[in-house]
Amino acid sequence: MQLQKQLSRKHKDKEYPKYTIVVPPKEIEKLGWKEGDELEPEIKDDKLIIKSKKK
Repeated sequence: MQLQKQLSRKHKDKEYPKYTIVVPPKEIEKLGWKEGDELEPEIKDDKLIIKSKKK
Protein backbone atom coordinates (compact mmCIF):
# COMPACT_ATOMS: atom_id res chain seq x y z
CA MET A 1 0.00 0.00 0.00
CA GLN A 2 1.08 3.55 -0.52
CA LEU A 3 0.13 6.98 0.83
CA GLN A 4 0.06 9.74 -1.79
CA LYS A 5 -0.25 13.49 -1.26
CA GLN A 6 -2.12 15.47 -3.90
CA LEU A 7 -2.91 19.15 -4.26
CA SER A 8 -6.65 19.47 -3.69
CA ARG A 9 -6.85 23.20 -4.32
CA LYS A 10 -4.91 26.42 -4.03
CA HIS A 11 -6.31 29.73 -2.81
CA LYS A 12 -4.05 32.76 -3.04
CA ASP A 13 -0.75 31.57 -1.50
CA LYS A 14 -2.26 28.71 0.53
CA GLU A 15 -2.24 25.12 -0.74
CA TYR A 16 -4.73 22.54 0.51
CA PRO A 17 -3.52 18.95 0.14
CA LYS A 18 -5.51 15.74 0.29
CA TYR A 19 -4.17 12.27 0.86
CA THR A 20 -5.00 9.06 -0.99
CA ILE A 21 -4.24 5.54 0.20
CA VAL A 22 -3.59 3.19 -2.71
CA VAL A 23 -4.86 -0.32 -1.93
CA PRO A 24 -3.94 -3.17 -4.31
CA PRO A 25 -6.89 -4.57 -6.32
CA LYS A 26 -6.34 -8.04 -4.86
CA GLU A 27 -7.02 -6.70 -1.34
CA ILE A 28 -10.12 -4.81 -2.53
CA GLU A 29 -11.48 -8.03 -4.06
CA LYS A 30 -10.85 -9.99 -0.84
CA LEU A 31 -12.87 -7.39 1.07
CA GLY A 32 -15.69 -7.40 -1.48
CA TRP A 33 -15.43 -3.63 -1.89
CA LYS A 34 -16.56 -1.88 -5.07
CA GLU A 35 -15.76 1.53 -6.53
CA GLY A 36 -18.02 4.13 -4.90
CA ASP A 37 -18.54 2.17 -1.65
CA GLU A 38 -18.65 4.42 1.39
CA LEU A 39 -15.90 3.71 3.88
CA GLU A 40 -15.67 4.64 7.54
CA PRO A 41 -12.31 5.44 9.17
CA GLU A 42 -11.49 4.71 12.81
CA ILE A 43 -8.26 5.48 14.65
CA LYS A 44 -7.50 3.03 17.44
CA ASP A 45 -4.22 2.60 19.30
CA ASP A 46 -2.24 4.55 16.68
CA LYS A 47 -3.74 2.49 13.83
CA LEU A 48 -6.08 3.47 11.02
CA ILE A 49 -8.93 0.99 10.56
CA ILE A 50 -11.06 1.37 7.43
CA LYS A 51 -14.45 -0.36 7.35
CA SER A 52 -17.16 -0.52 4.74
CA LYS A 53 -20.39 1.26 5.69
CA LYS A 54 -22.44 -1.46 3.91
CA LYS A 55 -24.32 -3.79 6.19
